Amino acid sequence: MSQQHSAAPAPTSAVSAVEGRPDWWRDAVIYQVYPRSFADGNGDGMGDLEGVRTRLPYLRDLGVDAVWLSPFYASPQADAGYDVSDYRVVDPMFGTLLDADALIRDAHALGLRIIVDLVPNHSSDQYEWFRRALAEGPGSPSRDRYHFRPGKGRNGELPPNDWESIFGGPAWTRVTEPDGTPGEWYLHLFAPEQPDFNWEHPAVGDEFRSILRFWLDMGVDGFRIDVAHGMVKAEGLPDLGDHEQLTLLGNDVMPFFDQDGVHDIYREWRLVLDEYSGDRIFVAEAWTPTVERTANYVRPDELHQAFNFQYLATHWDAEELRTVVNRTLDAMRPVGAPATWVLSNHDVTRHATRFANPAGLGTQIRLAGDREVGLRRARAATLLMLALPGSAYVYQGEELGLPDVVDLPDEVRQDPAYFRGAGQDGFRDGCRVPIPWTRTGPSYGFGDGGSWLPQPADWGGLSVEAQTGEPGSTLELYRAALAVRRERADLGAGDAVEWLRAPEGVLAFRRGEFVCVANTTGESVPMPAYGRVLLASGEITEAAGEAKVPADTTVWWSAS
Repeated sequence: MSQQHSAAPAPTSAVSAVEGRPDWWRDAVIYQVYPRSFADGNGDGMGDLEGVRTRLPYLRDLGVDAVWLSPFYASPQADAGYDVSDYRVVDPMFGTLLDADALIRDAHALGLRIIVDLVPNHSSDQYEWFRRALAEGPGSPSRDRYHFRPGKGRNGELPPNDWESIFGGPAWTRVTEPDGTPGEWYLHLFAPEQPDFNWEHPAVGDEFRSILRFWLDMGVDGFRIDVAHGMVKAEGLPDLGDHEQLTLLGNDVMPFFDQDGVHDIYREWRLVLDEYSGDRIFVAEAWTPTVERTANYVRPDELHQAFNFQYLATHWDAEELRTVVNRTLDAMRPVGAPATWVLSNHDVTRHATRFANPAGLGTQIRLAGDREVGLRRARAATLLMLALPGSAYVYQGEELGLPDVVDLPDEVRQDPAYFRGAGQDGFRDGCRVPIPWTRTGPSYGFGDGGSWLPQPADWGGLSVEAQTGEPGSTLELYRAALAVRRERADLGAGDAVEWLRAPEGVLAFRRGEFVCVANTTGESVPMPAYGRVLLASGEITEAAGEAKVPADTTVWWSAS
């Protein structure tokens, strides 16, 4: 059982325990914790809030500014907690509200801020509203809070439209009515256990503003909004017809994603957030067709940040990277929002594995590839990301250079996409395997009771213990990079870079007295020595004012 704490919930002013820095989020490095895979505090094989709490000093010493926690709310776990049955309760597998309170307090005492996940597009099918909607039958006011529709066909046996679920199959499920007859259909853009809310109903907005206040009163510093682009659907729920069906990284306008009405919701939410002190923030998970559309979510009266998925999906290629960096900075500048940069998260293949494979395979890869090349490129990509103006996100375990686990046995896999198809093959389990803390021992220090997904036999050598103090290790590279970034005013801040002339396949830019060079080619490249080397992802040599930058390597220089 989770350890109980007698402290009362943290007051609104709890954020004052965190070092005060206005607009901290504009250049923050935010670390994503996937709670079930981070640390297990009670030895049941599943990570929990107590485990996260015990590892907070590690995150402080790593040098991040804030911690984003993936969902830990009450849930049947049909989609790893993204199917919420009670937004104001901690699921027993993760602990209690007292554990959440203690974690928030301890994080603030260590100078870390806490961002929690919010899932407003859909609930669990076990959510009280949905269970009531099923029990009350057609025409019930409760059904108006979701998207219930009669089916097409002679007897309503066909779905109301042709939309498909992201997890495969129709985006509609037919219910059995209280009298036992086949009845209406309900919309779920994800699993059938995740019915979509109808945000046209005022009760939905009222409920979520209340949920925001509940967690803000607990002292959280912000919210990451799941499927922030999906809450509003096009009027009439029109068919796609011969329009290409969706993918998670959709590059086209869809009637269920990125509708203009979502921005009215966020303007209302911003008013709630601004009632609270402490510079708290909203972060949008918004998959949009273009970075220019993403910028709409971070206008001054809406959200603060939006994940840059166009950057995440970019290949390790200098020309592609330069293009997306320029477009991102140009799109964010007019709305006064910082750019955000991210390379990995719980929904995509880790970048150490993506970059180990040929370009063009996308973000859903089930191949190990060349691990040496993948790690070399991942380290270089990280230094490039951390040199760009704006905020950066780090996914747990990437600081250890962890690859995806691509050979999980079928019987242990839990990604709903594996069971539903859609060509995704359950790829997300591979990036969710619990991370290693020690060289040896049960689950490499994750916890005393094993781990809910099996860890590879060689992960002891990638553990925090094995890499700590080891010159050249990926963990020490991250620690050094974050320390330099924190020390220098010309890193993170600002909204522009000055591009420097560089050979084909090489990115070079200046920011004040700081210069970053990233060689994305497979060969060593001669470059001017721009001053004192601050950090490099690989070994470089310098002579007579020239430096040889190895293949797939990024170097930071300072003119002072």
